Amino acid sequence: MMKIAKFEKVSQEQFVKDFCDTFADKSAEEAAAVYEALKLPARATKGSAGYDYFSPVDFTLAPGETIKIPTGIRSRMEDGWVLCNFPRSGQGFKFRLQLNNTVGIIDSDYYDSDNEGHIMAKLTNDSNEGKVLSVKAGDGFMQGIFFPFGITEDDEADGIRNGGFGSTTGK
Repeated sequence: MMKIAKFEKVSQEQFVKDFCDTFADKSAEEAAAVYEALKLPARATKGSAGYDYFSPVDFTLAPGETIKIPTGIRSRMEDGWVLCNFPRSGQGFKFRLQLNNTVGIIDSDYYDSDNEGHIMAKLTNDSNEGKVLSVKAGDGFMQGIFFPFGITEDDEADGIRNGGFGSTTGK
């Protein structure tokens, strides 16, 4: 196995800002306590490809409901690699839990963005069987897998990233 990346927490200041923006009813003190309890993503077994992200908060999603989760996590990785985030397999199978952008693509240069490369997850329970998903703080809810990627022979990209969610195209 190649060791090409490292998960880290974003700064407490960045997390508190993003957490309070997402959960407006929470105080900065509550956000700081959540930050202290954050766990870095980890593989469950030596054969696992995916690194489980652990929820910073308890949440419940009824069918059709959506939530944005500030993970408090960033990933430094070597050039030529990308981190792809997916719902955990069991939750996708049982609840049709989906990431709203289907796959979260984290490029290596996202790490240096103004938001410190803070990885966010927007999730929807798309159950058509009326199943309610409940996740406790500290439970796995998403998984990330690192992939190498190639570029075309005539590639001349030289732009500088500053942000996420479409920031590289200006839209």
